[in-house]
Amino acid sequence: MSLLSLTGLSKSFGGLMAVNDVSFDLAEGSILGLIGPNGAGKTTVFNLITGIYRPDQGDIRFKDTPIMGLPTHRIVSLGIARTFQTIRLFQNLSVLENVLSGWHCRMRAGSLRAMLRTPGQRREERQALERALRMLEFVRLRHEAKQLAKNLSYGNQRLLEIARALATDPRLLILDEPSGGMNEQETGELILLIGKLREQGITILLIEHRMSLVMRLCEFIVVLDYGAKIAEGNPDEIKQNPRVIEAYLGSEEGEGR
Repeated sequence: MSLLSLTGLSKSFGGLMAVNDVSFDLAEGSILGLIGPNGAGKTTVFNLITGIYRPDQGDIRFKDTPIMGLPTHRIVSLGIARTFQTIRLFQNLSVLENVLSGWHCRMRAGSLRAMLRTPGQRREERQALERALRMLEFVRLRHEAKQLAKNLSYGNQRLLEIARALATDPRLLILDEPSGGMNEQETGELILLIGKLREQGITILLIEHRMSLVMRLCEFIVVLDYGAKIAEGNPDEIKQNPRVIEAYLGSEEGEGR
């Protein structure tokens, strides 16, 4: 069953066609990798899914519900969370406060209940704190809860972004270059973390430049080049596809936006 479906998705910026008639389905409970050379349109696809951009053409459905044109906060509330290629944390807030900000979309107490400190509002606060600490435990950052986000190592800031995204209680987690800036040990731990997320039933869509990570984790891969889909299939099919080899896998590195 498809959790996310993209049909005929297109987006241009001036005379540049960033995404050109892209379609694919993401099965619930799976891990799908979106790869391609620099400028292939991968991050633009993520921005279309999460409401940062509106497509010029096409359709996006989540749980068979159209989400194209919805504001970003509404898309998050439906169960889609993401991280970014460039880290976007609240650098001067604590690690714990960053994760608590992710749970905000699930809180129901309004400003009046917050000012009056009603029992319901205090209960929500306790639940948010408990969940935030669980997410930090999951990414092995609970011991850093009081630390300012800006004081974490780059790899741990990546993990904090994932913890904040998980705090929104997503069904679909979109990861944009999650291993960026990580060393080999940190990347190995990230692979284990993503595997655990899948075991918990979270569907994952990722852009990643480390092909070893993509080939190890993803059941299905979609390849973009110049904004268009040039191939899709399982890792073995992608590794043997001549168009993919020419456009991407045959180069030394590649990957980016």
